Amino acid sequence: MNVRDSAVPRTPQVESRLPHVGTTIFTVMSALALEHGAVNLGQGFPDFECDPKLVDAVDAAMRSGLNQYPPMTGVPVLRERIAAKVEALYGCRYDPASEVTVTAGATQAILTAVLAFVGPGDEAIVLDPCYDSYAPNIELAGGRAVHVPLLTPSFAPDFDRIAAALGPKTKAIIINSPHNPSGTVWSADDMRRLAELLRPTDVVVISDEVYEHMVFDGEHQSAARFPELAARTVVVSSFGKTYHVTGWKIAYAVAPAPLSAEFRKVHQFNVFTVNTPMQHGIASYLADPSHHLALAAFYRAKRDRFRAGLAATRLKLMPCAGTYFQCVDYSAASDLGEDAFCRWLTSEVGVAAIPLSAFYPDGREQGIVRFCFAKKDETLDLALTRLSRL
Repeated sequence: MNVRDSAVPRTPQVESRLPHVGTTIFTVMSALALEHGAVNLGQGFPDFECDPKLVDAVDAAMRSGLNQYPPMTGVPVLRERIAAKVEALYGCRYDPASEVTVTAGATQAILTAVLAFVGPGDEAIVLDPCYDSYAPNIELAGGRAVHVPLLTPSFAPDFDRIAAALGPKTKAIIINSPHNPSGTVWSADDMRRLAELLRPTDVVVISDEVYEHMVFDGEHQSAARFPELAARTVVVSSFGKTYHVTGWKIAYAVAPAPLSAEFRKVHQFNVFTVNTPMQHGIASYLADPSHHLALAAFYRAKRDRFRAGLAATRLKLMPCAGTYFQCVDYSAASDLGEDAFCRWLTSEVGVAAIPLSAFYPDGREQGIVRFCFAKKDETLDLALTRLSRL
């Protein structure tokens, strides 16, 4: 027998690039909800269908033969309509050819921006609580995430602490408004204060604006509205969130040409390009701005319905100015820790939520959990019936 044939198969031992990362709380809670037949208000995705017109537009693109690689930066008509949308909303004109890039979801766009602008030994500021991909993205780039907590209980930016965190190694700051998980929305004054702080620096802003069309009072203050910020910012938004198609994973990033050029260097090697017929379908659908302009009223009605029901429970409502997330203080209902409370709520009450502690690197406990109300009315009503037992 050949010696090589008798060798024992061996899987190499590897040194993890993310040794502290395990299965996300979103996956854990969704699995627990399925196991117990609970209403899943944990993971942030709708349980209702998108507009059939959008599906028809994608189907038409497929049937017309638009099924091969598109340009690396995105199909031209979609980039043109993204630029027109941003200009109409925020007054900033991005060149579709050099400053708009279609991405495979917002998470990919954020990772791409981090890899483009943060390197080994660099620092990037994240504002806690935050979406769980930010810090691992920075770690994968070889950088160090500098965690700055938002003010509590408002979850507004703490500019004194942001100023103290800025240093010679700071290459980027990731901001998120409307904010996941708290639902807080940054004000125009907040954006101007950030611009003032960053004025003497070369720090790049990565602005996660995937919930831009879910602001319930006033206007979304995009970084694109403020010329001083727009000049140093990669703005990220999501068609998946806006059009109720999170599984399609299509988003975009807009940035000044020099930043976009660096962004695209990374984009072409970690994704290269994005689903062709869906890009054409979305471009067709995007031609009618009412599809995104009506979103705030749509989700405001769901928020109000859900909040009215929660007001009859022992859960204390926290403000929700944007997104499709509602945070509550459960301290009047239980003295369990946040993770334990969510597990108990799922298994015993039949409603899944996400502990706010999951959005902090140190697992900070505040007796707060997050619900997602991007659900059918009957789903929300069933959840409220169960929560009324608290």
